[in-house]
Amino acid sequence: MTLTVYERNPHARKACLEKYGYSCSVCDFNFEKAYGEFGKNFIHAHHLRHLATIGESYTVDPIEDLRPVCPNCHAMLHRTKEGVSVEFLKSLLK
Repeated sequence: MTLTVYERNPHARKACLEKYGYSCSVCDFNFEKAYGEFGKNFIHAHHLRHLATIGESYTVDPIEDLRPVCPNCHAMLHRTKEGVSVEFLKSLLK
């Protein structure tokens, strides 16, 4: 079995969160609002491009390529092999 590991870039994550904040891009959940200080600054950073399709020389653009999402929405974004878009998942919310 061959695995490809992509290093997560903490600087890209930081730039993404500075731009988009700490609320989920899909459901708008905010951990600090829900849990107070304990939830402050907690959120996942989701790659809009499926990492398996990205070459080794790829450089992440934190504004174009990342979005903050809660863990539940992050799991749903990856529910299929191909993944789904933030916009598609958002359209399913009732």
